[in-house]
Amino acid sequence: MPTLRTATADDIPALNALIERSARALSVGFYTPVEIDAAVRYVFGVDSRLVADGTYFVVEDDGAIVGCGGWSWRRTLYGGDQRPMDARDAADPAVEPAKVRAFFVAPERARRGIGRQLLTACFDAARAAGFRRVELMATLPGVPLYAAAGFMEIARVVDTLPDGTPLPFVRMGRSLES
Repeated sequence: MPTLRTATADDIPALNALIERSARALSVGFYTPVEIDAAVRYVFGVDSRLVADGTYFVVEDDGAIVGCGGWSWRRTLYGGDQRPMDARDAADPAVEPAKVRAFFVAPERARRGIGRQLLTACFDAARAAGFRRVELMATLPGVPLYAAAGFMEIARVVDTLPDGTPLPFVRMGRSLES
């Protein structure tokens, strides 16, 4: 039975390995090989601030990390240690959304409820912190999960990465209120 816990700094090497494996396998058909390589290099990776903030989770099964994802009370919408997106200041929960961040699942465990387990933990924690909405920057393979969880498209976004590769995303949001 998969169990959820808060990520620790000791998990970061395993998380980065899971993220790369997940991104390379689950992005096929959504992104080109060039886009996947650039995304792994510049976008997909752990944001250690989420781990330090205690807002990043892992799902383990038989001692192996099979999924990860988190939320943030900061204004940063996406990015990781390899390319920080410097919005470090706190969002105001009365008027701004919490951010759902960096969801990845082991390819062999995809579409088995791990993403939903992580989303539920994020929603509960953000709600407990006073947030009424959440937003995220969805990768194209993530859009179906988020749409099924009640997220609505806000905007289609293209991030031109440092090597010049344009990478499409979908900014999405949803209410945390019943």
